[in-house]
This record gives sequence, structure tokens and C-alpha cells, in this order.
Amino acid sequence: MADRPKGYGFTAEAQAKMSAKYDDAVAHEAMAWINDLISEIGEGPINTSGSADNVYEVLEDGYVLCALMKAIEPSSIKTLKRQKLAFKKMENISVFLQAIENYGVAKHDSFQTVDLYERTNLTQVVLSIHALGRKVNSRGGRGIGPKESERQSREWTEEQLKAGQNVIGLQMGSNKGASQAGQSFGKARHIVD
Repeated sequence: MADRPKGYGFTAEAQAKMSAKYDDAVAHEAMAWINDLISEIGEGPINTSGSADNVYEVLEDGYVLCALMKAIEPSSIKTLKRQKLAFKKMENISVFLQAIENYGVAKHDSFQTVDLYERTNLTQVVLSIHALGRKVNSRGGRGIGPKESERQSREWTEEQLKAGQNVIGLQMGSNKGASQAGQSFGKARHIVD
């Protein structure tokens, strides 16, 4: 699989669009955060360069990602083992993805195993790590990025709901004084017998 071209399975145009979205600084921030956390459990250090080549090289077997989850929530990863076989590497990545979903990262913020293993969308991989960092932040841990917003639900009384039914929203437009009799434009046409 190592001899596959970068972005296997995508047209050159689609791969160019995805590569244009990749940001080395954002990736470096994610890699530095990973390095800090996994160092606390005796793993690492890793190269924290934000280049796409480095991110792929460090993360492609899923080991570092599993170590990250073990550092965040030790019970989320049962075994932490470097793998040499392709399907075992993909299994490591899948275990990480399941662990972050269980931790509370939304499915739409996650990447797919092939995005990393086949290097098809490293931008989404980095964005997923940042989503995990925001979730860690919101739970009081040492994460990255801004704190997640909190849901603020509103409670309306029955009286308030009824009052709102009589309001015509501006999106509905205006009839500008028209009536059921219709509007008259210009001169009326008189028909004579």
C-alpha cells in the first residue's frame, strides 16, 4: 500500500482542493498537544512538525492516536500496541475513532479510517483532533482550541406561544394595502355597448 499515490481514490482536482485546505500551523498545534499529553503517560516524544508528511508518518499506524486517548481517558483504550500489519494499523485507527465517539466527539467531526491510513484527507484528521481537544476543554481537561458552546434551551409559556401566532413575520412579505377587491393600476378600461 505504501506505493499508492498520495490521495488514492480521488481525482487530481479533488485532491488539490483538499490539500489547499490543509494548514501546517493548525496541524502543528494538534501535534504539539498530542506530544504533551502522551508524554505524561510515558509515550513519545513525537515530531510535532505540522507538515502533511510528518502528520501522516507519525499517525498512520494509529498507535499515537490510541496513546492520546489513553492519556485523556485511560479506560477508553484497553491495549496499546504498535502494529506492523495493515489491517491491524487500521484497527488501531478504528479503535481510536470509536473511543472519541464514546468520549462525546460528534460523528460529523470525526474522520474515516481511510482518510488517515490511505492519506486521502489529512485535513479532516487534524480537524478531528481539534474537535477532541475542544471536547477535553469542555470537560475541564487540558485541551486545545476554544471551549465548546453550551446548549441554552428556552422555555415558553402557553400564553407566549399563543401571542406569537398572531404576529406576521417579515419573511412573509407585505400586501402593501391590497384588498380582496384587488388593486387598480392605471386607467380603467370602459366598455361601451
